[in-house]
Amino acid sequence: MKAAIIGTTGYGGGELIRILSHHPEFTIHSIHTTRDEKPVSEEYPHLTGIFDKVLTKIDTEKIVQEADVVFLATPSKASGKLAGAFLNKDIKVIDLSGDLRLKSPATYKKWYQHDPVDQSLLEKAVYGLSEWNKDQIREASFIANPGCYPTAVLLGLAPLLTRKMVDPRSIIIDAKSGVSGAGRSASIGTLYAELNENFKIYKVNEHQHIPEIEQQLSLWNDEELRITFSTHLIPVTRGIMATMYVELKEEWTTDRLIDLYKKVYSGHPFVRVRKKGVFPAIKEVKGSNFCDIGLHADERTGRLTIVSVIDNLMKGAAGQAVQNANIMFGLDEKAGLEMVPLYP
Repeated sequence: MKAAIIGTTGYGGGELIRILSHHPEFTIHSIHTTRDEKPVSEEYPHLTGIFDKVLTKIDTEKIVQEADVVFLATPSKASGKLAGAFLNKDIKVIDLSGDLRLKSPATYKKWYQHDPVDQSLLEKAVYGLSEWNKDQIREASFIANPGCYPTAVLLGLAPLLTRKMVDPRSIIIDAKSGVSGAGRSASIGTLYAELNENFKIYKVNEHQHIPEIEQQLSLWNDEELRITFSTHLIPVTRGIMATMYVELKEEWTTDRLIDLYKKVYSGHPFVRVRKKGVFPAIKEVKGSNFCDIGLHADERTGRLTIVSVIDNLMKGAAGQAVQNANIMFGLDEKAGLEMVPLYP
């Protein structure tokens, strides 16, 4: 099957090339950019002699005629406009931006600060949280690929929220991300001199992933809820650690909770639940599509601590996008994604 990638010069697009270059079923038919046409290896020298396909201008009609699936690895606002051009066409679309994730246009405009896509496109898009929306993904033609923070957070909280096991008002999320999550464009905040040997909070109570997380948690909770969500930038390239604190409605031991999580995620190859007393680190999932989860129930306070780690460019973006493509086309969801994490 033929894949087209739009937005190949960003980190997410670069990861799509890395994954799909070795995929057993998909071939990269074309790669597209709004910049000058040139071999992608000039943009990414590490691809020299491995993948030298030429970046071309975006021609949506030609893409529809020639490809089976198109990955939109473009920024929000740009992705929404491109996605609209593929509406009601014979092609599957996976959007890695935030433009199709929020079902409320008003909420999108408030948090993203620009106009939303047409409501008909929002209604067509399926939220691509692979482990929890697989049945919908199989039948979908448009996928809203989840954000990086929401992926780590939702996979960590889902077994509890779907069973109404926690006080939803108690949810506090403390999350840290590597600098690649900010994208490839230059900014003062991501300069080496600013970030090295530093650790800083940003977008306090204003991060655009807040409504995305709340939207899905509210669906599982059967009523609207609000979270406290803090994001921090750490001086590493890849990785997200989300540490979550919740109050349990009933007394649960750590052992019982680990057994529950292992049961819930059995059959889901990319979620690994750690044994008691062992917590995951971001380096242990680097370059892979895994989400690793550690748990500890504090019987003294009645609170549960959940630690969830992912590679933001893989499970938080390109890896999950390919996992969703596999599901959409009826393939083994592990196809092209069974790489071992890079360590150390």
